[in-house]
Amino acid sequence: MADVFVSDHIVMTREGYEKLKAELVALRSEGRQEIARMLEDARGFGDLSENAEYHSAKEAQGKLETRIQWLEYQLSKAKVVEPGDIDPTRVGLGTTVTLLDLDGDNKLFYTIVGSEESDPAANKISASSPVGQAVIGKTVGEELSVKVPRGTRKFRITDISILPPG
Repeated sequence: MADVFVSDHIVMTREGYEKLKAELVALRSEGRQEIARMLEDARGFGDLSENAEYHSAKEAQGKLETRIQWLEYQLSKAKVVEPGDIDPTRVGLGTTVTLLDLDGDNKLFYTIVGSEESDPAANKISASSPVGQAVIGKTVGEELSVKVPRGTRKFRITDISILPPG
């Protein structure tokens, strides 16, 4: 599962939606201005057919426009999950789940988010990740096994909370 879909929607939190929207605005303005400046500078170096700076700027322009199109698509298909829409008794997008590692006896905290919002360093994991898939729909007290790169780990859900608004 590449993303979390509801029919043809891409489900994400309000925070994730706002972050993508801000990136799109920045790329459309500052990003495009920077590329235009790079192209103008490169034109000053002469013959465009053999101008490495110009070709580099055109490549950067292509990447920028691809990212803009991708962000526009994501935002056009977005279904934002608001805190009021979340069932606080089950793990789902926008919830923070506390897991007791039954093998190591330590507690882990993960916030379940959409794929684009994933940030493992901040304990934000995608609902489509192995742990995310394993915990979605579960309730406090349930035990689960998750296949991870280092083998299979066993967890018990000890708490579910809802993310504060954005």
